[in-house]
Amino acid sequence: MSEKFDVIVIGSGPGGYVAAIRAAQLGLKTACVEKWTNKDGKVVNGGTCLNVGCIPSKALLDSSWKYHEAKDALDVHGIETGKVKIDVKKMVERKNAVVKQMSGGISSLFMANKVTSIEGTGKLLAGKKVEVTDREGKVTVYEADNVILASGSVPVNIPPAPVDNKIIVDSTGALEFTEVPKRLGVIGAGVIGLELGSVWNRLGSEVVVLEALDNFLAIMDQQIAKEAHKILKKQGLDIRLSCRVTGTEVKGDEVIVTYEDKDGKEHQETFDKLIVCVGRRPYTEGLLSEDAGVKLDERGFIYVNDLCMTSAPGVWAVGDVVRGPMLAHKASEEGVVVAERIAGQKPMMNYDVIPNVIYTHPEIAAVGRTEEQVKADGEPYNVGVFPFVASGRAVAANDTAGMVKIIAHAETDRVLGAHIVGPSAADLVQQVAIAMEFGSSAEDIGMTVFGHPTLSESVKEAALAANGHAIHIANRKKRK
Repeated sequence: MSEKFDVIVIGSGPGGYVAAIRAAQLGLKTACVEKWTNKDGKVVNGGTCLNVGCIPSKALLDSSWKYHEAKDALDVHGIETGKVKIDVKKMVERKNAVVKQMSGGISSLFMANKVTSIEGTGKLLAGKKVEVTDREGKVTVYEADNVILASGSVPVNIPPAPVDNKIIVDSTGALEFTEVPKRLGVIGAGVIGLELGSVWNRLGSEVVVLEALDNFLAIMDQQIAKEAHKILKKQGLDIRLSCRVTGTEVKGDEVIVTYEDKDGKEHQETFDKLIVCVGRRPYTEGLLSEDAGVKLDERGFIYVNDLCMTSAPGVWAVGDVVRGPMLAHKASEEGVVVAERIAGQKPMMNYDVIPNVIYTHPEIAAVGRTEEQVKADGEPYNVGVFPFVASGRAVAANDTAGMVKIIAHAETDRVLGAHIVGPSAADLVQQVAIAMEFGSSAEDIGMTVFGHPTLSESVKEAALAANGHAIHIANRKKRK
């Protein structure tokens, strides 16, 4: 038997590496197992989020937005740029450099916190033993008092559109285009589809997004979703709802996509590239031995209780591989909770206050319950809405699309949810998340002094509007 640890973490994504660092900070002898290799064949930390997800996609989103601004949006400020060109290869090289920098940062943090990095594929055996197979096939078995499973998720594949990562690609392949496709198809109008579609739309692609559901962003507050749909359509995204893809055929450098509309009528579209992003599934292949004692639920997720404990004593699981939203920050917070529980502390995680963000421009962000959910729960509520067109800061920046929406309980005034489409929505919604964590009322937010002029004032005004006290818009008369 090889070296024994207090904690072994399998996976170094946002859930795994944060759990490992926190455990080490608490004085636990900790190791983290990772098998992800980059193009150079070197093992790198960060998982999907850092290597082919959150970070690289934001790099491309920011680069493409700056191109759009230089090309189409600076003249209103009196800035003339002349003919603007995009070097896609250079843009992708910058994205790769950002990923390399961030991955190296995790390695440095491991060293600083004395986390042992173990390179190879980890597998949980019975009795809290971890088998690691390196790239040469050498097998080493480690023993631990606690094991944290953080193996993440992978894209869902669908039979009608088999990914070849040449013409038909998944979200990973869509980050590696070296030129702008003339016509781009996207299957799935979720977070990934909208973000990647936005990148290439800004750079000149004719983008068609095919979504099987009848409602746009069905999990979001529908008032905000409808506003976002209108804005994105105006930007040039051709979003087609109730469209079920039934087949694809690659011919040369193009792909013919066949789909049915809500009436069952068949249609065809030809694209230069097709991105398949219909969701993600938990990744557990090769993770568990048959006698490991860890159970999976009917959807393939590792079964855990509210504290992320699996059915095997001393074995925990966090992130995309367990129930709940597949969000990096949710995984990280679960990692912290588990590490502190192992160390004997008693933290709890509030799953009711987890922000969700789509990084289009404008951004779409939410925390708490939607109006539809509150109504279905039968609770009395008030709604306050404030449009960015009434914000002096947004007008000055020429960035006025969207609104802030706050939902508060009609009797207690406690904030139940906040939903935003607009500039800096991701950061603004976090202000409400903090308020909700402390049990804030809409009045509490409305009584807080906000700097002027700021986009944050829109949050204050929406909170005031929930009780009919908004200053900078006309208040709606309450129904009797």
